[in-house]
Amino acid sequence: MWIRSTLAYRVSFVLTVLGGLLVTGLDFVAILLMFSQVDVLGGYTLPEVAFLYGVSATSFGFADLAIGSAGRLGTRVRDGTLDTLLVRPAPVLAQVAADRFALRRVARIAQGVLVLGYACAALDVVWTPVRLLLVPVMMLCGGLIFSAVFVAGAAFQFVAQDAAEVQSAFTFGGQTLLQYPPTVFGRELVRGVTFVLPLAFVNWVPGSYVLGRPYPLGLPEWAVFAPPLVAAVCCAAAGVAWRAGLRTYRSTGS
Repeated sequence: MWIRSTLAYRVSFVLTVLGGLLVTGLDFVAILLMFSQVDVLGGYTLPEVAFLYGVSATSFGFADLAIGSAGRLGTRVRDGTLDTLLVRPAPVLAQVAADRFALRRVARIAQGVLVLGYACAALDVVWTPVRLLLVPVMMLCGGLIFSAVFVAGAAFQFVAQDAAEVQSAFTFGGQTLLQYPPTVFGRELVRGVTFVLPLAFVNWVPGSYVLGRPYPLGLPEWAVFAPPLVAAVCCAAAGVAWRAGLRTYRSTGS
C-alpha cells in the first residue's frame, strides 16, 4: 500500500529521492574536504576510505529500507496503537517493518553504491576472485547486522518506551563510525565495536583483507571471513530480544 501510494506521484518520488541523494551525499563531501587538506587519513588513502564508506552506507541503506520503520515503535507503545498490530494474523515485526514503508530510502543505497563503484575502480589492489566475492558478502552481512541492531533497539523500546534516540545512536551513529578507518579511533572503541557490538564485521574486519591492511587488533586471518557467522548470531540474538520485549508489552488501554 505504502509503495503504491508513493509511486502514485512519480515526479514527487523522483525529486524526493534526488533530495535524499544530495543530503546523504554531504557525508562523503565532508570526507572529500578532509582529503583536500591531507593525503591520508589514519594511514588510509581516499579510495580506501571511500571503500569503507561505500560498504557501510550500502549495508545500512538496505537495513534502513527493510526495518528502519522500527524506530517509531516507541510511539506506538506509548499511544497504544500497537494493539492493532497484535490482533492481526501476521507477525508483529513484519507489520512494524512495513508500517509507513519509505521507498525514498533507496537514495541512501544508490549513494553508497556510487561511492563504492568509484572506490573499486580507484583502489590499487589485485581483484582476486576471493576479494570480488567478499564485497557483496560484506554488503549482505552488513545489512543483516544493522537490521539486527534495529530490531534489538525496537525491543528495548518495549521497556524504555521513549528510546528512539538511543536506538539511533547505535544505528545511524554506528554507520557514521564505520565510514572512517579504525586507525583514527582509540583501541578501546575499536575493541567495543569488534567484540561487544560487532559492527566492525560490516566493513572494518573483512575490508582489511580486501584492502590488504592489518586490522588494528591483530585478529586471526579467518576472522575476515566471519561476517556470515557474526550476522547469524546477531540476528538470533535480536530475535530473542524481540520476543522478550514483546512479552513485556502492556497496553495503555487507550
